[in-house]
Amino acid sequence: MPLDTELCPVRDVLDHIGSKWTTLILLALTRQALRFSEVQRAVPDISKRMLTQTLRELERDGLIERTVYATKPPSVDYRLSALGESLLVPLAGLIAWAENSHGAIGNARARYDATQAETA
Repeated sequence: MPLDTELCPVRDVLDHIGSKWTTLILLALTRQALRFSEVQRAVPDISKRMLTQTLRELERDGLIERTVYATKPPSVDYRLSALGESLLVPLAGLIAWAENSHGAIGNARARYDATQAETA
């Protein structure tokens, strides 16, 4: 039976948490709530536009909560939601796997690239 990719929850979730910035932002929020500028400092090289977009996607998915404080000027912070916190355990497993497998993946890529160069 073919996989219905439209209804696949794994694909839907991985489309979001597998993005370049999402994991880094989630990890930045593990210890405490952060203001926008603090998240930006914690995630080097991310543009303001991409940070804004990713924070909105995470909020839409229910993984983070955005709190606006009635101060002048208004202050906003971001924190992990309960759903976001529940993602930390499987995310830690993925991070551990990536750290342990990074060398093997690099070696496999080098072998593949060498083989492709020989056949070209």
